[in-house]
Amino acid sequence: MSQTGVARRRRALLFPTLRGYRRGWLGPDLLAGLSAGAVVVPQAMAYATIANLPVEIGLYTCMVPMLVYAMLGGSRAMSVSTTSTIATLTATTLVSAGVAAGSDDPVPDLMALTLMVGLLLLVCRLFRLGSLVENISKATIVGIQVGVGATVAVGQLPKLLGETSNFSGHGFIRSLVAVVEAVPGANAATIALSAGSIAVLFLLKRFAARVPGPLLVVVGGILLVAFAGLEGAGVELIPPVPQGFPPPSLPSFAHVPELLPGAIAIAVMAFLESAAVARGIRKPGEPQIDSDQELFATGAANTVGSLFQVLPAAGGFSQSAVNQGAGARTQLATLVTVVLAVLVALFLGPVLSLLPQATLAALVFVAVIGLIDVGSLVRFWRVSRTDFWIAVATAFVGLTAGLLLAVLVGILATFVAVLRELNRLRVEVGEPVDGVLPVRLMGPLYTANVLANENAVLAAAADAAAGGAHVRAVALELTRLSATSITVLDTLADLDRELAATGVELRLAAVPESGAQVARRTSWFSGLESAGRVYPTLEAAVAAGAGAS
Repeated sequence: MSQTGVARRRRALLFPTLRGYRRGWLGPDLLAGLSAGAVVVPQAMAYATIANLPVEIGLYTCMVPMLVYAMLGGSRAMSVSTTSTIATLTATTLVSAGVAAGSDDPVPDLMALTLMVGLLLLVCRLFRLGSLVENISKATIVGIQVGVGATVAVGQLPKLLGETSNFSGHGFIRSLVAVVEAVPGANAATIALSAGSIAVLFLLKRFAARVPGPLLVVVGGILLVAFAGLEGAGVELIPPVPQGFPPPSLPSFAHVPELLPGAIAIAVMAFLESAAVARGIRKPGEPQIDSDQELFATGAANTVGSLFQVLPAAGGFSQSAVNQGAGARTQLATLVTVVLAVLVALFLGPVLSLLPQATLAALVFVAVIGLIDVGSLVRFWRVSRTDFWIAVATAFVGLTAGLLLAVLVGILATFVAVLRELNRLRVEVGEPVDGVLPVRLMGPLYTANVLANENAVLAAAADAAAGGAHVRAVALELTRLSATSITVLDTLADLDRELAATGVELRLAAVPESGAQVARRTSWFSGLESAGRVYPTLEAAVAAGAGAS
């Protein structure tokens, strides 16, 4: 390869969205980065509280992961920090592993969890599993999000009433109990602040979507504490926020086995959310989204970010939509958001320490309510009852048995549905022509369904003979045999022997060259070709029947 070619390849690997940058894009990118930052910074801080972690953890998540994705990602406008789904799964994982916030510092274990998520995504990229992960259906994702939305929304209610503890990581049922327990000690000032914050967020979302509601309620909450004496009225504030940027440090590996199931679930959801957002905001004419590139970029963002005390990161729809809506043309907008987050961390720690807990709870509550997607459930019911029941079952498991188990159930349900569809017989049998019975296999052949297809072909030949037709040969069209295995080839050879035992010749037609190259390594297929029983088309195989003996 020439030096020019090497240089071009290197440019493609780093900051791919900045290639061919135009001066006219600078203004929209700067505005978009500031607009997205006004949403993503307070929102990420709020999401950290879902996992009962300090708000600065969410702030740090707006830095390194976003920077790494901007360097490697293929989506021009996607903003990568954390999401309510990822934060909730993180909380559940930390609780399940016994390392939730308490007397011990959970941050080293959080760093290990984020590192595991990143490494899992990179392994998936190494084996090019992007398309495999994307087989997980929308019904599964909707079901998980419904479970997350209901669990987190209920888990925020105690904070909205004045309780300081977080219960989202303990599940839906425990959160409901916590709401009942919090009612007797509810604080009137906190309730008023919570109700006002939620009302402002909903109204702005409905009537002034371009106004950064999260930033507005955060600033409003801080001002009320500073000048209206809310703290004296019993409104709880967040713990003091340290100034500065965390130095890189190593995670704790003391609870890796306990964290692994949650890391797998988070990795799956991180990629699914990122891929869905990247494709959803892609504009016509922009480069197509490459699943493997997104796996690599998201995996690297988590792996590098894990050294800086961050939550697991993924593409978030709300901040990405703000980013795109403000005119983002490239990932330069994300770099602007990163700079904004760094400035907040360096200079606004004392100001952020005046933030009420209830304000962040209101941010989370409004964000997760949108995850309860009743419209999608209604659409599933009308279009596909299978998808509807997958979504309902996944949500039910999430609400009763836990969100990690819900992810597992949803994934298994999806793959069962996929396998059932693949195993469904698609055999098209024509009328015999000069003693040759044409049979088309309309679906792929693989280990799990090849025996059923063999039996279907044998039954078709027997039925034709029982109907009075004289069947001397079966012409089997194999246009879907582009990839094959020894099990499939051995079963086809067995079909040849079974038909021969009844005096019927097997002819193969339209075998793709990629499948034929593998099949020629067997003596059976080589012998079939030598005997002239492999034809380029089904029509040719049938037409040769006139001369059959």
